[in-house]
Amino acid sequence: MAVPTRFRIGCVQMRMADDAAANLERAATGIREAAGRGAAVVCLPELFRTPYFCQREDAACFDLAEPIPGPTTDALGALARELGVTVVVSLFERRAAGVYHNTAVVLGADGGERGRYRKMHIPDDPLFYEKFYFTPGDLGFPAIETAVGRVGALICWDQWYPEAARLTALAGADVLFYPTAIAWHPSEKAESGEAQVDAWQTIQRAHAIANGVYVAAVNRVGHEGPAGGGLEFWGASFVADPFGRVLAEAPRDAEAVLVVEVDRRLQEEIRRHWPFLRDRRIDAYAPITRRLLDP
Repeated sequence: MAVPTRFRIGCVQMRMADDAAANLERAATGIREAAGRGAAVVCLPELFRTPYFCQREDAACFDLAEPIPGPTTDALGALARELGVTVVVSLFERRAAGVYHNTAVVLGADGGERGRYRKMHIPDDPLFYEKFYFTPGDLGFPAIETAVGRVGALICWDQWYPEAARLTALAGADVLFYPTAIAWHPSEKAESGEAQVDAWQTIQRAHAIANGVYVAAVNRVGHEGPAGGGLEFWGASFVADPFGRVLAEAPRDAEAVLVVEVDRRLQEEIRRHWPFLRDRRIDAYAPITRRLLDP
């Protein structure tokens, strides 16, 4: 099947309520808006069904997990089919008793699952206790076929790893989607908040440049947790082109829907002039699979 030279992607930046049903409805509203503005692929933030529960280690939170296919993929699959769009959705997957993943599912325009990715890099930091909840992914770094071509669906902490972006691009992805839940600790915002956002955006723009792909980072927004503590999700969802230029950026403090055009002719032009994939020295990279190199 021929893929279009140009198509649009949508990013739904959301606040999360305590009510999972309300979050699903808010996500559906954002998807409808993006589709109405011409988006063929729409991405939601990481773990959009609930507030970010990884701020604490609580075994009761495992009850939030659901199977795939399951209620959320059924609901969003029906919406994808109704609107004729592809949806990228991050879920707390219950794979089996005691085995849970942070999983991105790509639902095709026919409503069916086109592929999934299980988060490979799992953080463990204050208020980001993800190792307690998530088994590391075991599906590698797939490029998932959609009606508009192949896309990657990496997740949040994966944003900081050039290996993840490179392998997904080598598999043929033209767009890397990053469903995200990244935030400030309120006590750190004044001193290092701007530097943190700048580093977050810079590393992803670098992935776009190094691999000649579009990058779409889709964050949640708003404060979650106790007053004076918790986390302040900084929004700032954005899309960068293969030259690293930011094409659209959401605000830090409000919900937003971004819709941006992907142009494969631009991607072809940039890769011709910056042929990083051509000039890779694949014969010399074996040591990259080691944790550290001996002195």
